[in-house]
Amino acid sequence: MDEPIRWVPYCGEAPGPEIWLSRWNLDPVLGAVLLLLALALWRMSVSHNVTPRRLLGLRCAWAFTVVLYVSPLCALSSAFFTVRVIHHLALVLVLAPLLVFGLEPWLRRLPTPLWRSTAIAAMIFWTWHAPAPYAAALSSDSIYWLMQFTLLASAMGFWMAVRRSGPTAAMGAILVTTVLMGLLGALITFAGRPLYPPHFASTLSWGVSPLEDQQLAGITMWAPGSIAYLAAAMWIGWRWLDAERARGLRADPA
Repeated sequence: MDEPIRWVPYCGEAPGPEIWLSRWNLDPVLGAVLLLLALALWRMSVSHNVTPRRLLGLRCAWAFTVVLYVSPLCALSSAFFTVRVIHHLALVLVLAPLLVFGLEPWLRRLPTPLWRSTAIAAMIFWTWHAPAPYAAALSSDSIYWLMQFTLLASAMGFWMAVRRSGPTAAMGAILVTTVLMGLLGALITFAGRPLYPPHFASTLSWGVSPLEDQQLAGITMWAPGSIAYLAAAMWIGWRWLDAERARGLRADPA
């Protein structure tokens, strides 16, 4: 009988419930990069391009990066596909918009056609959640970081395009992304069998079967993930209606 494959992803082997809180990622390269970024953000002062809000956004992005890649959450994502999905949702729904907002003065010249950016972001998200690319990313540090970089970069391109577009087009792109996110989540939820080899045994010490973990991951992508995009579309719509209402009041002071 063949021995099961021992998966050792970038965040380390899947921890058990008794040790996961002690599993901080002490990668010296990542630590050095984060330290240099912290020093740069500490020395950065408010200017024409760097408003207080943008600086706060960049500092929040730095802190969020520490949570995602240094804290025990990183190790827990080796155990649970559900946590990996939460990790990826946080990457594209929180970290990417924070970086787009904070770095906007330096990103202005980058071309980001709305529908092309939407298609690229969706294609990359779907690709990395297919079983084979996902397994490759959890068996190679370089492929893991390729996954992280492409997810983040494509999401940043999407949110930049949304910010530059009119409200109707922006809401349309977000709604398309919502549907695609929900569809992927539904496919994962109703697969009927475990699809992701790195998690065939990683959840067992927690008393969770790989299929249960996969189903919860699909539901997480399907419900909270889709709701987050819908909330963004509703916020854009609310701001647009508020601006139209204010414009009408200025035009008709009586």
